[in-house]
Amino acid sequence: MVTSRTLISDLAAHEPGPVSISGWVEVVRDQKRVQFVILRDESGSAQLVNPVNDATADVAATISGLSHGSFLTVDGQLKHDERVKLGGLEVKIDDLTVVTEAAETPIDAETGIDKRLDWRFIDLRRPQGRLLFKVQTTMLHAMRQYWIDNGFTEIHTPKLMASASESRAELFEVPYFETTAYLAQSPQLFKQMAQAAGFGKVFEVGPAFRADPSFTSRHATEFTSIDSEISWIDSHEDVMVMHEQLLHAAFAAVAEKHGDEIKELFEIELQVPSLPFPRIPHAEVKQIVADRGHVIERADGDLDPEAERQIAAHVKETTGHDFVFVTDFPSSVRPYYHMRYEDDASATKSYDLIFGGVEISTGAQREHRVDVLQQQAIEKGVEPAEIEEYLDFFRYGVPPHGGFGMGLARVLMLMLGQQSIRETTFLFRGPTRLTP
Repeated sequence: MVTSRTLISDLAAHEPGPVSISGWVEVVRDQKRVQFVILRDESGSAQLVNPVNDATADVAATISGLSHGSFLTVDGQLKHDERVKLGGLEVKIDDLTVVTEAAETPIDAETGIDKRLDWRFIDLRRPQGRLLFKVQTTMLHAMRQYWIDNGFTEIHTPKLMASASESRAELFEVPYFETTAYLAQSPQLFKQMAQAAGFGKVFEVGPAFRADPSFTSRHATEFTSIDSEISWIDSHEDVMVMHEQLLHAAFAAVAEKHGDEIKELFEIELQVPSLPFPRIPHAEVKQIVADRGHVIERADGDLDPEAERQIAAHVKETTGHDFVFVTDFPSSVRPYYHMRYEDDASATKSYDLIFGGVEISTGAQREHRVDVLQQQAIEKGVEPAEIEEYLDFFRYGVPPHGGFGMGLARVLMLMLGQQSIRETTFLFRGPTRLTP
């Protein structure tokens, strides 16, 4: 009997003969003279065959009673046969063990997203679910490789905070001994602290929390944030260059490793974005969007979702690019720590990165002069006493710096053509979902 398990993806390189594989039942075709089972493991699917005769009666009876989703271990004889659709491979069953028998599956391919999320551990057995998180792994590995190759340091910042990192309106409060703590909305303050500490270039991939009662396809109350911050910059242009290079490296790695499988399962020809990404100032974007028939009605002038879609469509039509940096946002819609232009305090050295019509990131040069920072905070209604520890970062010397924060699930959603980050988050958390 074969004792060492072989992954299904490794069968193609395996010599014909004895193998042992394990996985769950996808399909059973129980015919009178021969039975077929499609077995899937974490790497792929394989066809099992059992000719029905007196010698195989016990195995045949077991196969006839198999339920969808049951986990099996099968010992058998591997045969390379080009006529078999699943990779030209087939395993003739010698012995079959039901490791765990599955109850009737509560979801199927037609089930809606909300119910599928209730049964996420079953939902993720789909080939698309497995591929999605292989893509995520490859993308993050490529990003880390870019950062490490370029001298960045990885940090892990606290997720329990004594005060707000951004908007107090989006804070989750947590009882903390004799006081109240808050779940971090971003690592913003701490990655800036790393600049004051002389780290130079840092990155973090970690959880962030927003008490935002939104039910849109791109919002969550807990999400994975990709953050980076760099020192000794001249403007936000340096941050954008780093940002686009990072994404180019990530897309190139995913396309090389998973491009064929993405095309097969998601019907998408993944394109690696060319460098540089287009850049359009905010004021010009408003005019382009208006010329296309959409007037932004937000009083503060910030882009609404339709404006994001319209500027993305314009860029795609004129340049063929899926990404665009919208730059120089008005100070009225940016936080107090974004640096403003010396000759025009109404504009900031900041950007949003739009991908496929959806904003995936905000970046900026930070204000590093403590007196200016304090005055901008007051103008935004933030009392300096509330951010005293943050202001301390800038009282003892800090270089010009900037960075960005980017939502992982949004990037994956757009990369793979999904309709919601619920599909691209391992376990989604929203205003009405805390399980499973």
